[in-house]
Amino acid sequence: MVRGIRGAVQANKNSKKEIFVATQRLLQKIVKENNIDPQDIASIFLTATVDLNADFPAYAVREMGWNSVPLLCAQEMDVPGAMKRVIRVLVHVNCDKSQHEIKHQYLGATKKLRKDLSGGTK
Repeated sequence: MVRGIRGAVQANKNSKKEIFVATQRLLQKIVKENNIDPQDIASIFLTATVDLNADFPAYAVREMGWNSVPLLCAQEMDVPGAMKRVIRVLVHVNCDKSQHEIKHQYLGATKKLRKDLSGGTK
């Protein structure tokens, strides 16, 4: 069975270093909280807001050694008033967990993007 795990994180600024730090922190948290073996990751879809263009978040994943995981980056919709400097992920994982056992990860200020998935109130 394949399950999707969502997450988001805000980069401190538009630089390669900050994009890599934020992306890797988010994926490490997803793996840890869901007890995932990276070998079980089927693919990862990453997006970044238009103000993050210093580098590709997918390169940060490659730097983690996940060279066999299919990755795709895209630009997030540029919605007026939306949160800035956000990297979002959708991780597809081969696992036996139910939908309710999946622990989505919204770090820092991004918790307010999906209060229903990040443990906040609606």
